[in-house]
Amino acid sequence: MKSMHASTKVSDQAVGIGLRRGMMDTLDDLLPEDADFMELAPENWFGVGGRLGKRLRSFTERYPFFAHGLSLSLGGPAPLDVEFLQQVREFLDEHNIAVYSEHLSFCSDEKGHLYDLMPIPFTQEAVDHVVRRIDQVQEATQRRLVIEHVSYYAAPGQEMLEVEFINSVLANADCELLLDVNNIIVNSINHGYDAEAFLRALDGERTRYIHLAGHFEEADDLRIDTHGSAVADSVWQLLDQAYALYGSKATLLERDFNFPPLPELQRELSMIRKAQSRAGSQA
Repeated sequence: MKSMHASTKVSDQAVGIGLRRGMMDTLDDLLPEDADFMELAPENWFGVGGRLGKRLRSFTERYPFFAHGLSLSLGGPAPLDVEFLQQVREFLDEHNIAVYSEHLSFCSDEKGHLYDLMPIPFTQEAVDHVVRRIDQVQEATQRRLVIEHVSYYAAPGQEMLEVEFINSVLANADCELLLDVNNIIVNSINHGYDAEAFLRALDGERTRYIHLAGHFEEADDLRIDTHGSAVADSVWQLLDQAYALYGSKATLLERDFNFPPLPELQRELSMIRKAQSRAGSQA
């Protein structure tokens, strides 16, 4: 890699929220003390102009932004889409976005998109495949990729533990981690492991930032990662553990539907700040 884009001006004590089109009116009324940065999916905004494009620009001029991709398909069998990567690079440059994250998953095969984030088999072969593709992404975007471990409901072809797979990708690709606390809780219940033990085993020192979101309780032993409700108490508790282990990190609240009124969003953003403050006082 010849060079890297300059790092973003978002501190480890920053609080963020995901920008969704359905929340734009609500987010217009955020106070300066509510949020320090925002996040968007770049492919959802390619080529968007007119009134909506101007509204996006009003946000990217007001807040630092991180980009969180949805369709790169890091683990997919088909070659990476070079034209898509060029679009990503141009969009990030246009909006001065330094941080680009994606899911450690695949969402397409040789025939096209699968319209879901599918789990990559936890194998050494898959590690090698993903590491090569991360190298390609980092070269194309001139940014150090941040990878998010995903929620999943089956683990086909598993030859190593999930945490071993994630750590191996991080180490061999020398990339950064998007630590999703909700995903750990969801997976720990669905697959029967201890969430705090997983967190301790994860290479959390590589954490670039953290995601928080809500999930749906389908049954005692089944959680669905929806991003459509308030953050659960268990997720808040694990966030405290993450800060205790790895220090305060920039932390972002995700909400993809069932958008609440502004006071509810402000309450959850304030809870993140309080958790960061507690971590700072205990350091």
